[in-house]
Amino acid sequence: MPNKVIIIDYGSQVTQLIARRIREAGVYSEIHACTVTASEVRAMDPQAIVLSGGPASVGEEDSPKLDMGLLELGVPVLGICYGMQLLTSALGGGLAQSTTREYGPAELEILESTALWGDIPAKSRVWMSHGDRVVRVPEGFKVTARTQTLDIAAMADETRKIYAVQFHPEVHHTEEGTKMLENFLFRVAGLEPDWTMSSFVERTVADMKARVGDKHVICALSGGIDSTVVAVLLNRAIGKNLHCIFVNNGLLRAGEVEEVKTLLGDNIGINLTVVDARERFLGKLAGVEDPEKKRKIIGHTFIEIFDEEAKKISQVDYLAQGTLYPDVIESVSSKGPSAVIKSHHNVGGLPETMKLQLIEPLRELFKDEVRKVAKELDLPDSIVWRQPFPGPGLAIRVLGEVTEDRLKILRAADSIVQEELKASGWYRKVWQGFAVLLPLKTVGVMGDGRTYEHVIALRVVDSVDAMTADWSRLPHDLVAKISGRIINEVNGVNRVVYDVSSKPPSTIEWE
Repeated sequence: MPNKVIIIDYGSQVTQLIARRIREAGVYSEIHACTVTASEVRAMDPQAIVLSGGPASVGEEDSPKLDMGLLELGVPVLGICYGMQLLTSALGGGLAQSTTREYGPAELEILESTALWGDIPAKSRVWMSHGDRVVRVPEGFKVTARTQTLDIAAMADETRKIYAVQFHPEVHHTEEGTKMLENFLFRVAGLEPDWTMSSFVERTVADMKARVGDKHVICALSGGIDSTVVAVLLNRAIGKNLHCIFVNNGLLRAGEVEEVKTLLGDNIGINLTVVDARERFLGKLAGVEDPEKKRKIIGHTFIEIFDEEAKKISQVDYLAQGTLYPDVIESVSSKGPSAVIKSHHNVGGLPETMKLQLIEPLRELFKDEVRKVAKELDLPDSIVWRQPFPGPGLAIRVLGEVTEDRLKILRAADSIVQEELKASGWYRKVWQGFAVLLPLKTVGVMGDGRTYEHVIALRVVDSVDAMTADWSRLPHDLVAKISGRIINEVNGVNRVVYDVSSKPPSTIEWE
């Protein structure tokens, strides 16, 4: 196993960024709720510990506390914001409550050279977000940095290798933040950057082979990157004992079925069953306009079909899912575990109904790491860089009733969007770009006559994790080209609009 850093989550909104930055530096990291005990952490055998920020005040009665046993494990510790205040309080230092929170940029001035600073410039910009402040460092600590408004912005006990900062090194607003985290990993903790995707692939294939043995696994393919990578990893591990099921629900993008067949079935040789269920899905969706009803119908129908197909395969013991690490992180609040582990959108409910053991090869990975694994597996760019696609497919991009005719219009328009984003180099720059068919018609003029036809909305957004998103500022010429092609090439459309709303308050998808 590679080196491991354990991050204790005290409720910060950016705790996942700490994990990502550490992994980007080549060191494996895990996030655990602040309710985890020192003995549990000891069993994880970490080489370093990070205490995250959080919204609470250390002085509050129900605020998260520090398990002092963590400081007795003999590994380096880095406290960030609330983590610094916890260390100060637990070790006998002094805190003062602020009447207002300090939020925003500040200039950090380094006062004492430490391994955490390394060769970082004496002054740099950092990002603050805190209420309480340290007014007296604990015994054995020294003040190592300050800002214009904070006399103690960082402290260190280099003998025990305990460091703390009153700002967020994990956010990009902190100029030298990445360097600080790397200094903690490599200069303070003496770790090696041994977390690579090649080592992950090698270890995962070996683990899957040992766990599954000669038993059989079924996997639902969606055509997206997550399920594709799961299938390729398992195929390397168990070969023909993997049974992949790809359901063509009639709600997929243009060419998607053929691409999955060619790549996974023909080229890689995965044991693949393609189920043509277009009529079944569209029949059940007939007359349904409510988006939540559409989602439920699609989900239930998928489960029915998947269950039927799985029963045709004898002696299946495992169900493979494309669960990612953000889905399994236990804590999203300072109170401890509060997030229910989510099921992959394509297989929600299947483990309970089918009584199969779950196998989740990607549960350690963030989305960007899955892309790196896909590259490591030599998958084509069309898979590596495939944009997220909703489980209900085009059904929630056809607003209102889903019919074959309306799907045909949307599929043609969306193909043009994809083609032009790729041709212009914008496809990899944005998080998602797609067409939406609106449930209305507008008046237009084509040739010598008036028209009354459909409206297509373009939705293109920038995001990191889909939790928040901003509309993409595509070049006007590109928007004009996409609009012109859709109106001229797609029968039944005479108007194109561009969605300029952000998330929140809007969502990325329209339904």
